[in-house]
Amino acid sequence: MKRTHFFSFILCLLALGGQAQNMNLLSGLTTIQDGLRSKRVSSYDRSGGNGDNISNIKPGESRTIFDVQGAGIIDHIWITMAPRPETLNRTDVILKMYWDGMKEPSVLSPIGPFFGQGWNESYDYTSMPLSVGPAGGTGMVSYFQMPFAKGAKIVIENQADIPIDAFYFYVDYVEMDKLPANTGRFHAWFNRQITNAAEDGENEWEALHPFGKNIDGKDNYVFANIKGDGHFVGVNYYVQNPSIMWYGEGDDMFFVDGEKLPSIHGTGTEDYFNTSWCPRSIFLTPFYGYPRVSNYETGWLYRTHLYRFNITDPIYFKKSLKATIEHGHANTLTLDLSSVAYWYTREATAVDPIPDKEHRLFMPEIGATDMLRWRNEWRKAHGNKPTLWGNEK
Repeated sequence: MKRTHFFSFILCLLALGGQAQNMNLLSGLTTIQDGLRSKRVSSYDRSGGNGDNISNIKPGESRTIFDVQGAGIIDHIWITMAPRPETLNRTDVILKMYWDGMKEPSVLSPIGPFFGQGWNESYDYTSMPLSVGPAGGTGMVSYFQMPFAKGAKIVIENQADIPIDAFYFYVDYVEMDKLPANTGRFHAWFNRQITNAAEDGENEWEALHPFGKNIDGKDNYVFANIKGDGHFVGVNYYVQNPSIMWYGEGDDMFFVDGEKLPSIHGTGTEDYFNTSWCPRSIFLTPFYGYPRVSNYETGWLYRTHLYRFNITDPIYFKKSLKATIEHGHANTLTLDLSSVAYWYTREATAVDPIPDKEHRLFMPEIGATDMLRWRNEWRKAHGNKPTLWGNEK
């Protein structure tokens, strides 16, 4: 079967490792293709009216929005929902994707974090494989290539306490007789953890005593723990910080094929995300950025969303990959962390379970009133002298 240069390029770039990154992305548009058939499954009104959505998905109910047999590659997904995020929590709407007749999903994530919306906030965001657009971050888009050889299914599960009034979607895909050789299967997995501070305190920047050491990454936050032969292609990373201290001294560590010490070891959180010197500004590129940052003038308090897509520089593995990052240098900080990692392996596999609804609840905001209470307790601990300023040890 013939395949276009363009189609093969996109498949290689986004699904098979991006070794042709120097080629022009548009170079294959002039080639007329034989053997591929463009298809779409959408929520259009079958009666010919304007009710172009799935309506009234009740709490606890699941709906299958895509179920096709045969071989193909999903190359575009668009979704929007009602009510808006202020009413319907996007971390309570679960996205599941199944490839090749698998009984367990290879994609398992709350819908907001999957597309690049942290917590239950709504903000515009753009990258090469994922975007969330106007109005107000409500149109969720994926261009990740998602191949299947024997069929594919996408399911939406409503774990919220209210119905999904309206669910609109497109799933565009290319139908073919057979997938190209060595075509990987797409996976995505959500994780969330409130990390533990070190026993000797949250000693970032040696504020309390000399730095500790972390060689083996034992207590690192885990983006993904993958089995199989494939490559890691990126992560959306959501940091909620209860402190004004910089959260990003933690190094990324990738353990390839079961190694005890990481052969891929970074130099700091902002460094893995291609930035530097503790950024606090919104910054968006095709492969990395900060679509949401703290609005406070008090250090790095509250919420920051970072993304890094390893599209032209995937992380390869043959047997396994454990993708991790420290929470503060040597895992010294308490942070509310969540993430969605994305990767391909040669075969479709089931991802690990994700935290349940209770354990996905994000922590509340820390603000000026809380800081005043802390200061009050500190003053009392130091004798409540009227001259206490705040920098006394």
